[in-house]
Amino acid sequence: MSSTRQMVLSALFQPHGHSKSSWRHPDSRPSHPTDVRYYVEAAQLLERGMFDLFFIADTPAVRTENLDAWAQSPLYMNALEPVTLLSAVAMATEHIGLGATVSSSFFEPFNIARQFASLDHISRGRAAWNVVTSANDYAARNFGLDRLPPHAERYAKARESLQVVKAYWDTWEDDAFVYDKPGARLFDKTKQHPVSHDGEFFRVHGGINVARSPQGHPVIIQAGASEPGKEFAAETAEIVFGTGTDLGEAKEFYDDLKGRMPRFGRGPDQLKVLSGFSAVIGESEAHAAEKRAEMEALVPIEARLIALVNDLETDLFDLPLDEPVPLERIPVSANHHRVYFEEIAGLIRSGITLREVAMRYTRSSAAMTGTAVQVADFMTDWVRSGGSDGFMLTFQHAPRDIHDFVEQVVPILQDRGLVRRDWPGRTMRENLGLARPANRYATA
Repeated sequence: MSSTRQMVLSALFQPHGHSKSSWRHPDSRPSHPTDVRYYVEAAQLLERGMFDLFFIADTPAVRTENLDAWAQSPLYMNALEPVTLLSAVAMATEHIGLGATVSSSFFEPFNIARQFASLDHISRGRAAWNVVTSANDYAARNFGLDRLPPHAERYAKARESLQVVKAYWDTWEDDAFVYDKPGARLFDKTKQHPVSHDGEFFRVHGGINVARSPQGHPVIIQAGASEPGKEFAAETAEIVFGTGTDLGEAKEFYDDLKGRMPRFGRGPDQLKVLSGFSAVIGESEAHAAEKRAEMEALVPIEARLIALVNDLETDLFDLPLDEPVPLERIPVSANHHRVYFEEIAGLIRSGITLREVAMRYTRSSAAMTGTAVQVADFMTDWVRSGGSDGFMLTFQHAPRDIHDFVEQVVPILQDRGLVRRDWPGRTMRENLGLARPANRYATA
């Protein structure tokens, strides 16, 4: 990767912060998760820091078991619906991309297509859809199932869902709505193209009832790191959340994913790989370590264990904390997040205690504790060495750590030519250097 190429900056925003018990910090407020003004302020701050994407993760579910542990680490237990939220944020921002998770397993293609086309219009071309298959059985139960369908089936459905959604986005050609007042003709009927699809999972005939959006197709995000996930991403994604806790792992994922793209007729620049990264910044290394330790001290061990139980897909609460986990307690395979499953299984196989596994588990993201220069050096090396095209940043405490990053790290990266000082375009696609998809019917 060229040393002069700019990195992509994205923020996975959680209202209190990414630390499992950030809600316990003295500065956190109970109102933050449902106060849209708080999200707006965070997005505006990130926009001033030249972030390309303000991203809201989501699950269509609430946890209904192990509630004592979930109460200590309330992941998605009190969360606004993300597309509705981002529509409000769009009205108070001008440039930053707005991305949201919506599950292809449980939402119909028409609804997805209309939601994101609407967000793209509202934001004037800044919408992005994170295509997920969902990764917990709580979501399945909200939609009439006992558990998630098998992993491969969910990806097959996601692929078909995306095909149908894109067809809906091409219902109208760009210039279909002519507003011919003298001729009493609002649209050109020859430029409407109904969707007709009869597949394994969806059977539809109709069209989307909104004009083609500013980006043509909102930007497509994916996060899968399994074999089906990587194939799906290489074929269709424009942003992928990369994996790897060190540069070697990240580069292996990056090269593997981009190496698959030519088979689908795509060039590597059509996809941005963003590595997961968390930075705690201090005036010195010792000061940064103190800040991280302050956040870590707020996390009860039960909150760490519930994260393992959730991602390993098995109960561990009956095991002693200060003994190794018996290898036979590792399930044969994963049906939720395979990369997280493998990280936990690897830690268990190393022979460390359950407490140590819980303390070390990072969900395959890199972490840095140091001064602003040290954090900037880490990011610079990671991108210039070909580990990623940029970062999906999480912040242990919000908004404190966001302020630290925007005010201290971003100027250093700008001085190095790695972060822009102005916006090159109006839409998210323009700012990321991604082509606007042509309407398939107009090109035909």
